[in-house]
Amino acid sequence: MIEEIKSPDWFSEVREKKKGFFSEINLLLRALDRAFNPENLPISEQSYGVRNFFPELSSVRDVILRVLGILELIIPESKKNAFWFQKFAEQKFLSDRKRDLLRESLYRQDTPEKSLFLLYDSFINLKVIINDLLKGSAVSYTGYKNFGDILGREIRENRIFDPFKKGVDHEFDSIDNARIKEVVKSLRDSSYKREISGVFIYLFRFLRYLGHIDLSSDRTVSLNCAYLILVLLRSEIRSFVSYLDDMMKDMDDKELRDVLQSIAFQFSMESKRVYVQELRDVLLRTSSAQVRGRMENCHGIFRNLTEQCIVQLAQHFSPDIMGPEIFPSFETRVEQSLRLRDDVYILCRFFEVFEGSMGDSGKSKKVFESLKDYMLYFESLSFRLLRYDDYEEFQRFFSEFMSLGPDMLDSHGAHKVFEKAHKFRVYLETTLRLISQRAELRDKPIDEDRAQKVLHQYLPD
Repeated sequence: MIEEIKSPDWFSEVREKKKGFFSEINLLLRALDRAFNPENLPISEQSYGVRNFFPELSSVRDVILRVLGILELIIPESKKNAFWFQKFAEQKFLSDRKRDLLRESLYRQDTPEKSLFLLYDSFINLKVIINDLLKGSAVSYTGYKNFGDILGREIRENRIFDPFKKGVDHEFDSIDNARIKEVVKSLRDSSYKREISGVFIYLFRFLRYLGHIDLSSDRTVSLNCAYLILVLLRSEIRSFVSYLDDMMKDMDDKELRDVLQSIAFQFSMESKRVYVQELRDVLLRTSSAQVRGRMENCHGIFRNLTEQCIVQLAQHFSPDIMGPEIFPSFETRVEQSLRLRDDVYILCRFFEVFEGSMGDSGKSKKVFESLKDYMLYFESLSFRLLRYDDYEEFQRFFSEFMSLGPDMLDSHGAHKVFEKAHKFRVYLETTLRLISQRAELRDKPIDEDRAQKVLHQYLPD
């Protein structure tokens, strides 16, 4: 089999035809390595010695399975058959010396094919080990960390697939937009161009990572892969902000420094929202739909932020650039502010109607259910537009209110439900006033017609 995989044609052909799979492997290997640094994990328990790392190791197991699944698709059937025949022959027929020679030939990694099979072989072994570790109900931090050390060593010792070998891997890291490439090429100072190009490469790398998140189902493997990609992003964002800080130290161009400072600040703030609020202890949740909802919010927050920052930086050098030229579904900050203000206004009106139904049990129950439907819409599309400081208050109230059932309106505690609704409406009015004071909204009135139409769509006749 070692002789067979020396064939120079099939690997390069597969690598060309299945670039997306190789990009995903590169990403997932990075994510697996970063998952074993607790500073990257969105967990509340900082006493690692008393924490059960079973959920985190389960997510690692699912990513290992995904990597193996991709390798199964990449390796031609005949090569896989030859690999498994060699494994059988090693165990049944070969002497220790001959087995050593075969292993030595594979470990030498003198062809890309051997690096591929070494990765495949390593992950098959790791799958067996991690499945045994997860047969119990508890995983210590020491066990979790030690498994991570072994996994990280296997990744970093692979000559072809080690994702950390290059700072910028031009096979995967590139400025994936013709208009942005034009902006970079137009820069005249070579060192300046290299640094700005590095910023764009970071941002497009983030988009590549986000592009590999699949939230089309509640499948555990998909959710855990998404989770580890977001864990990787936490590490990458720290590096990115540090890169920007280093750039700005000796920068004379104040306007550009202000743009970079704004980008660094935005990523720092949105990281807090994602990892301190949205994803905190998300693996402890039992509802896959809730986990998926959190992942979707995080995905939306980071995609929107990254696209906004790419456009913001590009417009510094070329003010005539418009967002939709780069991203077809791009929404300007003004459009986002308008949407958030209108949605908060409608939510406020909804609570007014709900409060007005107090005393009529039948009507209040119907309005209650309609209000919860609108809150689901608001949670899925508008939460990501809230400021970091507002987000926590919204999240706390939504979580409590959505857990209530209509039977609460029949009980003696109904007045408490309406009291909480009233307090939140007052908070909404304050939030609405602050949003309306944004400079870009001061001359733009609320769209009353749209608000009425939405209310009529949700409210019962």
